[in-house]
Amino acid sequence: MKNKLTRASAMVPLLFVAACNTTASNDPSITGSISQANIEAGNAFQRGTASWYGPGFHGRKTASGERFNSYDMTAAHRSLPFGTRLKVTNETNGRSVVVRVNDRGPFAHRRIIDLAKGPAQALGLTSVGTAYVSLHRLD
Repeated sequence: MKNKLTRASAMVPLLFVAACNTTASNDPSITGSISQANIEAGNAFQRGTASWYGPGFHGRKTASGERFNSYDMTAAHRSLPFGTRLKVTNETNGRSVVVRVNDRGPFAHRRIIDLAKGPAQALGLTSVGTAYVSLHRLD
C-alpha cells in the first residue's frame, strides 16, 4: 500500500506540469505558432525600420490581452488590427518570416514594426538591433 501511495504522490507534480503546458487551442492564430511555409504575399504595403523587443516584456500582457512570449512569431504594429498576419522581409539579407500582430508599438521614432525575439532571430536582426524591412499583408 505504501508503495502505491509513493508512486501516486510522485505522479501528481508531473500531471500538474503536463496540464499547465497544454494550450486550449491548436489554432496557430491563437498560439502564435504560424507556419513559415511558402506563403504568397502581395506587394509590400509598408517599408521601414524594424526593431525587436522581448526579455523585459516576456510574460506581460500585450495590448490584445494575451501574454507576451518572446519566442512566438508575433509583432507589435501601431494600427493594424490584432490577428493580422504579415510576411516581414529583411531587405538586406532576403530572409522572411510570417508574424501575427498582437501588440501595439513600436514607440521609437521612425520604426514601423516591433518583432518578438523569435522572428527577429529568424530575420537576423537581433545582433544589430534593427533592420530595413518590407511588410506584406497576408489577410
